[in-house]
Amino acid sequence: MGKSNTTQEKFKSKIGGQALIEGIMMLGPDKGAMACRLPDGTVDLETWDENNGRNAPWYRKVPLVRGCTSFVISLAKGYKYMMKSAEKQMPEDEEDEKKKKSAPAAESAAEGEDAAAGKKKEGGAFDIFMYIGVLLGVVMAVGLFVMLPKWIVGLIPAVKEHRILRSLLEGIIKIVIFVLYMYVISLMKDIRRQFMYHGAEHKTIACHEAELPLTVENIRKQSRFHKRCGTSFIFIVLIVSIFVMCFVPFTVTWQRIAASLTLLPLVVGISYECIRLAGNNDNVFTRILSAPGLAMQRITTREPDDSMIEVAIAAMTPCIPKDKEDDRW
Repeated sequence: MGKSNTTQEKFKSKIGGQALIEGIMMLGPDKGAMACRLPDGTVDLETWDENNGRNAPWYRKVPLVRGCTSFVISLAKGYKYMMKSAEKQMPEDEEDEKKKKSAPAAESAAEGEDAAAGKKKEGGAFDIFMYIGVLLGVVMAVGLFVMLPKWIVGLIPAVKEHRILRSLLEGIIKIVIFVLYMYVISLMKDIRRQFMYHGAEHKTIACHEAELPLTVENIRKQSRFHKRCGTSFIFIVLIVSIFVMCFVPFTVTWQRIAASLTLLPLVVGISYECIRLAGNNDNVFTRILSAPGLAMQRITTREPDDSMIEVAIAAMTPCIPKDKEDDRW
């Protein structure tokens, strides 16, 4: 169970984040940052420029289009920095470092060139593995959430020709698979720690939106549940896909799979607008819309310890723009 908020949200921030392996990535209007707790206990911080503020490109502003592009960009960056955070948990070879220090100058220069070439090759290989990992992840997601539900429902003769009932059953199966999948992986020790970092990310953003100083004490009091979370977004995607598929006239399984993949950009675009609506308004409709995602966050977030909150503060601080108006959602 999560702790309730002790402070009121005073504004809605554009800053969003993602839990990494022993770390957190934050993306602000003008800056992005990744903070990781290294094996030696220190916090490593990387920052880079972002362009999601006033001067953001058109495809980040146009309704429906901005949802698709934001989703793709978030996926690509999320995977990239997830892999980088995993790399940071690998201990360096101390013997190689000692050899470099004790080698003569000329030999050191030659070794330096070799090391640079080796790093370049390693970087290329890393990029290849990253792309393969993304491809495998997409294939697995399509198999689990698109093909499998439609194949299962297609085996039921009584509903094969009823597209609305069929769409409803397909959607229910998708949601069940998603909830079971997240619950099962939450039992793994490493994933549970990642969910704790997820909680630290949410609590830190909540503290920022309450306009309180980013201290461990202030952040610890905040709720770990947030309406604009990626978990809530996925849930809305699943719900919107049910309604969209109700308008698809096909009843043959492979045709419905093809239609679902073709309409995915539209579903993602509509879902993004829905989560913006839910994030900016508080009424009966938006509470109902947000409820499944918030309930799911009981699985995908955990209460963090203080060391995780420190990492979240390190990641958040560089992303806060100087002009507060640039930070408004």
